[in-house]
Order: sequence, then C-alpha cells, then structure tokens
Amino acid sequence: MLAKAPTLEADEFVVDLEDSVAATAKNTARTQVVEALASESWAQKQVSVRVNAVETEWCEPDLVYLAAAPGSHGSIVLPKTESAADIAYVERVLGDGEREAGRKSPIRVQALIETATGLSRLAEIASASDRLEALILGYADLAASLGRTVAGAADLDAWRPAQEALLVAARANGLQAIDGPYLRITADKEFAAAATRVRDAGFDGKWAIHPSQIDVLNELFTPGEAEIDHAREVIAALERAEREDRDGAVELDGQMIDEAIRAAALRTLARASQA
Repeated sequence: MLAKAPTLEADEFVVDLEDSVAATAKNTARTQVVEALASESWAQKQVSVRVNAVETEWCEPDLVYLAAAPGSHGSIVLPKTESAADIAYVERVLGDGEREAGRKSPIRVQALIETATGLSRLAEIASASDRLEALILGYADLAASLGRTVAGAADLDAWRPAQEALLVAARANGLQAIDGPYLRITADKEFAAAATRVRDAGFDGKWAIHPSQIDVLNELFTPGEAEIDHAREVIAALERAEREDRDGAVELDGQMIDEAIRAAALRTLARASQA
C-alpha cells in the first residue's frame, strides 16, 4: 500500500500507524513508514501520519520518530483527541524532537474526534494550539463511544448534530473541517449522498478509505469553472467598491454581496487551488 498510494490522485494521504497496525507490529510499521516517506515517490505528496493515541505506549515514539524524520509528512493525525491537554502533550513532544533534530518546518496537527468526550470538548480542542490545522470526524469509534448500533451508525440524519458542532468549532478557530470515512469501502449512492451532504454543509473535504471513492470526492469537492469564475467576480467587485470608497454591500448580477460573500468566495478559490 505504501508503494501504491502515491500513484493515486488524492489531495492528501493519511498513512496509518494506529488501527490498521497490530500491536506486535507497531515498531516495524513505524520504521517502514519513515523509510517510505523519505523516498522519491512521496516527495511531492501532501502527507499526514496517523499516530497512536496519547494514552498508548506507542504515541511518544511515533511523535519522536516523525519529528526527526526526513520526508514529505507535514502533519500528524491524532486519533481519539479528547482535550486541549492531548494537543499540548503532542505539541511538547514534537517541539522537543524538532529542536533536537534541527527541523525548520514544524509538523502540523489534525485532531481526529471520535469519542463522546472529544465531541463534548470541541471548542477547547479547536483553540488549543497554533499547530492545529484541521478537525476530523471519525464515525466508527464515535459510534461505539455513543453506543450506536450498526443501523444507527449508517443513519445520515443521526450524525447531523456532530457534524454541525465540528464545523462550528473549526470555523470559529480558522481550521479545516474534514469529514471522516464512510463506513463501507464502496463508492455507491449512499457514499455519494453522505459526501454531498457534508460538502453542502460547508466541510472542506472527506476521507476516502478505498481508491474507488477518490474520483467521487474529487468531483464533489473541486469547484467547477462557473463557481470559480463567480468567486473571482465577487472579489473583484468588492475590490472595485473599496477603491471607489463605497462601503458596505455591493450589487453583482442583481445580488447584494458583502464581506460574508467574499469569505465564501475566498474559500472556493482555496479549494480550487488545492485540487
């Protein structure tokens, strides 16, 4: 999988050291991942590594290795994030490792929210560190934490409150809001419906756990030419108004636009540049 992954057309690759690795293979997997990410095939890819959770014996060595390792990994995903203290611990270990290794670019952090405790502390977590760049909703572990059945975990409407809470916390702190993986590996109509819902709600992206899902997500989350053109027109119209000392809302194609519309336009262009 480490050899195949960089050939795929994904915006970001999350290499896993947690759930997909047996306890007896943790140290070997860590070494394999660090060696693979230093190779040429990964050089131009945006990569994050999901480390083991803070309460495990493997979290600290994961962080120490990654802080000192060469390669393309720009961030880590912290699973089962439950508090600002979890983020502070990661920040401290990464900082010590980076200083010792002479690393110039700090490793960023993405918080994976997948427990009831983490969900209840979203505001605290989202404001915990300047290293934090994204909040991610993880459904499988969260369903177990909430006591949901398999049928309940598949109910899109049941996840709306958690999605909205994560989105609000992310936006309030200038973070990306990323939807976690669909609970099946197919790219069927239910997958498309789940992805479309979070796209329309305002999420910045969604995890894929199978290559067949990537094309669907790329199409959904990549702005079309008309959307990009409109975003540019919005920004240009507001800039003209500023040059002409016209404050407040401005008319464009029969619609009143203002700073809120500019923010949405800038987000559209940012998504387009990442595609």
